[in-house]
Amino acid sequence: MKKNYIIAIDQSTSATKAILFDAACRVVNRINIDHKQYYPKAGWVEHDAEEIYTNAVEAVRRLMAETPIEGEAEFSLAITNQRETVVVWSAVTGKPIAHAVVWQCQRGAEICRSLKEAGYEPTFMAKSGLMIDPYFSASGVKWLLDNTEGARAAAEAGELRLGTMDAWLIWKLTGGAVHATDYTNASRTLLFNIHTLDWDDELLALFEVPRSMLPEAKPCDASYGRTTIEGLFPEGIEIAGVLGDSHGALAGQMCFEAGMGKATYGTGSSVMVNIGTEAVAAPKGLVTSVGFAAQGKVFYAFEGNIHCTGATLRWLADQLQLIGSPAETEALATSVESTNGVYLVPAFAGLGAPWWNSEAKAMIAGMTLGTTKAHVVRAALEAIPYQIKDLVDLMTGQAGVALKELRVDGGPTKNRFLMQFQADMLNATINRSDIEEASAMGAVVMNGLARGIWASLDEVAALRTSDNRIEPKMAAEERETLYAGWVEAVKMVNR
Repeated sequence: MKKNYIIAIDQSTSATKAILFDAACRVVNRINIDHKQYYPKAGWVEHDAEEIYTNAVEAVRRLMAETPIEGEAEFSLAITNQRETVVVWSAVTGKPIAHAVVWQCQRGAEICRSLKEAGYEPTFMAKSGLMIDPYFSASGVKWLLDNTEGARAAAEAGELRLGTMDAWLIWKLTGGAVHATDYTNASRTLLFNIHTLDWDDELLALFEVPRSMLPEAKPCDASYGRTTIEGLFPEGIEIAGVLGDSHGALAGQMCFEAGMGKATYGTGSSVMVNIGTEAVAAPKGLVTSVGFAAQGKVFYAFEGNIHCTGATLRWLADQLQLIGSPAETEALATSVESTNGVYLVPAFAGLGAPWWNSEAKAMIAGMTLGTTKAHVVRAALEAIPYQIKDLVDLMTGQAGVALKELRVDGGPTKNRFLMQFQADMLNATINRSDIEEASAMGAVVMNGLARGIWASLDEVAALRTSDNRIEPKMAAEERETLYAGWVEAVKMVNR
């Protein structure tokens, strides 16, 4: 009997990985190849889409060359990718008309500002679930069509194609035979109606993007054609399982039920909560996207991002030099019984949801002559769960669902004090994941569903090996008192 292996291409902002998974969703091997970042003007960020494709092919070649495979094997390909970054290319030559516009790029800011001032933001929020912002793909496309010689005429003549990185890779891998994307990537463009699950003519017209440029949008667990990967597999292998990286992490963490969420702890924190099969309007400053689409159902998600979580701990080390490294924070935090009334509000880049004040500055409040380094460090750690609670309460309250469990990943999750305080603040179970490559894992899950390796989401969920649960222990009265103190500290900043 042939062994089943799934190759996942994880195309991120800084690099492209090729990761080999076996049928039990275990990582067998991985290869990583960086690509160049281009900064042609202040606030502009570009990638060379052809370099990224070449790197993807090379990563898979090296992966196969460096991984011993015993016996007969069957391979397929799954894709997860940096979201919002967009490529425009010629359907005639297959060449991009310019570098890809990266999600960080601000060149579309004026286009977005004009649409906002004209009063169109409610239209976009209602249809796409997104706020008008250059972070999303559409303004980058319009800018390229308006500022690349001959592009607008070629687009109107039906000669140009556009897509996020998944669509570009699928087009190239299939030799131009398939122009397709999945619902999650489509839902991050500002051009896709998350209710009808199709490109929206009104939104296309507002950004002056011809429909002929757009890929077919499909569920995550669909087939996306076959590829030889530039001759590496002469008989061809199936491409199946495609979704954006944050959505991949949601699926890879097996957050298949409404009320299940994932938080990635890094420099900042990305929080995404599955809100079920109804696309509820997001609270102000958050967005509604397709979380994932599988087994004939579409699950929606609220998403929000926190600027400073791990970055706050680095600030304590690098700027204040209170600690040598973030690894020291747990011992210091547990050396005192509480912060003794100290709160650190890390508004280093303003306040996000639910406060929304870009002018706010960071502050340490509540210090006395008895305040020690340990109190300040503990306050910095506690600020992370407080901020996560701000977002999760906003999301679950709006969606009318209770948080069942928050599945967490990232380096700071090793901090036991931090995770316990997070469980206490949310009054919910924290499930600390040991899943490697969570985004790629989500693509592998969708690949297996598409190809019948697993028959249901329940069967996939049973594969989850991590069960590192942290349960809340704090009394309700103490939680409410501590959180009320946080809210008061934020109000001091938010004047």
